[in-house]
Amino acid sequence: MVDLGAQYDLIKNEIDEAVHSVVRSTAYINGPEVKSFQSEIESYLDVKHAIPCANGTDALQIAMMGLGLKPGDEVITATFTYVATAEVIALLGYTPVLVDVNEDTFQIDPEAIRAAITPKTKAIVPVHLFGQSAPMEDIMKIAEEHDLFVVEDNAQAIGADYTFSDGTVKKTGTIGHVSGTSFFPSKNLGCYGDGGCIFTNDDDLAHNLRQIANHGQSVRYYHDQVGVNSRLDSIQAAILRIKLRHLDRYNTSRREAGDYYDAAFADMPQLKTPSRAPQSSHVFHQYTLQLLEGNRNELVEKIMAHDVPAMIYYPVPLHMQKAYKDDRYSEGAFPKTEKLCAGVFSLPMHSELTREQQDLIINTVKISLK
Repeated sequence: MVDLGAQYDLIKNEIDEAVHSVVRSTAYINGPEVKSFQSEIESYLDVKHAIPCANGTDALQIAMMGLGLKPGDEVITATFTYVATAEVIALLGYTPVLVDVNEDTFQIDPEAIRAAITPKTKAIVPVHLFGQSAPMEDIMKIAEEHDLFVVEDNAQAIGADYTFSDGTVKKTGTIGHVSGTSFFPSKNLGCYGDGGCIFTNDDDLAHNLRQIANHGQSVRYYHDQVGVNSRLDSIQAAILRIKLRHLDRYNTSRREAGDYYDAAFADMPQLKTPSRAPQSSHVFHQYTLQLLEGNRNELVEKIMAHDVPAMIYYPVPLHMQKAYKDDRYSEGAFPKTEKLCAGVFSLPMHSELTREQQDLIINTVKISLK
């Protein structure tokens, strides 16, 4: 699904020198590379504060811990997403409130958010799924009307642009009150281990988040609040500094690969190619098709039988997961998501895809559909 080896080969000398430099320095934790990466990604995203941490799940958890929510407070998010989005809400004792998505763009539905708001609602967590933005202008308006926090889950769309109706352009992850992203190796900006980052433009919140990520302390051995231990190590920061310089190129290559897939499948009535959200660029963390006719699982098996990878993200929606069973939700509660979970599948997508590789993948899909 991704070719990290081919990506490494193109930047091998840069990566090797960066890693060796950290090893020679022995500054493995919170070294200069971490501080440099923090500054560089702040500049890239045009955001005031970046707080590196250990992984994307920690990024979301720390972001929510910093908002001062109380146990039982309700947090709205999409039921069509990776489990980590709801997992951190539940772990902190808040109540996950799940809503449906737009079946064309896969993004959370603002009207579904509005309908789910109660006096207990304190935050919304939009997920920028598969590489493009949720409808942030509508979401921010809803949040302002109801005095709610917005926590962006930007694990899959770093580098994507969102254009507001007045022409203002912002990067995903810089629009809400706070956001979290993941640097898992397969992400558009991925390290060679695990890593994450939190972003905000709020000075006071940034100070609070830094404390929480560092055992609740700003001064060593003086703990002002209950925190966690979550940090990005210097080797991963050094790797991310190199890869950040290539991120726009990576995203452009992914977008071109997505366009090539689109053109190839345009005349196939059994397939629905991924729609582009009107206000968002698409950085194609995944290229996800919908099978409109036939059995999706059987199709994926046929594709893989030809030694071509294919993946299903996500086969079971959150409201039907055993861990998140809730009397408020039953099968059929979110028809759009349930339809997507039964029909979507993803093809290989990465910045090193060649046209020859894509032609092989495309032909395999077409053969498997017959």
